[in-house]
Amino acid sequence: MNSREKILITAAELADLLKAGSGVSILDVRWQLDAPDGRAAYLDGHIPGAVYVSLEEELSDHGLTGRGRHPLPSGSALQESLRRWGVREGIPVVVYDDWNRMASGRAWWVLTAAGLTDVRILDGGLSAWRDNGGEMASGAVEPAPGNVTVLHQDLYAGALPTLTAEQTSSMPLFDARAPERYRGDSEPVDAAAGHIPGAKNLPFAKLLTADGKFVDDLAPLFSERGIAAGVPVGTYCGSGVSATVVIAALAAAGHDAALFPGSWSEWTSDPSRPVERGDG
Repeated sequence: MNSREKILITAAELADLLKAGSGVSILDVRWQLDAPDGRAAYLDGHIPGAVYVSLEEELSDHGLTGRGRHPLPSGSALQESLRRWGVREGIPVVVYDDWNRMASGRAWWVLTAAGLTDVRILDGGLSAWRDNGGEMASGAVEPAPGNVTVLHQDLYAGALPTLTAEQTSSMPLFDARAPERYRGDSEPVDAAAGHIPGAKNLPFAKLLTADGKFVDDLAPLFSERGIAAGVPVGTYCGSGVSATVVIAALAAAGHDAALFPGSWSEWTSDPSRPVERGDG
């Protein structure tokens, strides 16, 4: 299995797994900025056997302060959720969404950081499943309780590398937001417009095709930004969601990258931190 196959699964491959009766946990992580609760859409239609996962309530811990708009959940809370979703030891997990791979990227990152070793993103999301002729089911799925154990109670120091605000200058840093937000032309959500000084722009949307699949050959996109094998890099976004798409794409191409989980929302919560504008 190559790097890309460890991170991504195609709709056809998922259909074959289900047809063969192979054990797999499927998590529906539908979420959008303007529609953060995807439960209604899930109930209306989802991949057979999929369990709904709330990015806001289960992949974030809003009780934490000073960690940005989407703080990471604790390992203990995530373990409870995983078992409620029916995730079991030794059974692969497939995560999917229906919008720009942001939510499934977040789920992939959180579960992998917790120590799960076989989590893949459905390439192209729910649209790819439908385009492949995949069946749909409606209503809530109530799985048998899972038994998976989370190995890392603190995801900020888990199985995937992270950066604190103070560590963002320790390696090449990439901002996953849209160019206009990176430049500071506009800022619809956070306290200040611009980017972390020294960061370069690598919009996560550039890593996806028009139909929401990861670009087949990611190497040119990375090499033109100076990302080379074995050279550590960091990435951030608005609140630690869309940057996970960049990390997944890098992992699919064989590169490791560290996430600044609090991202721009944490950085700008402290007015003493410097802000840079323009193309950098």
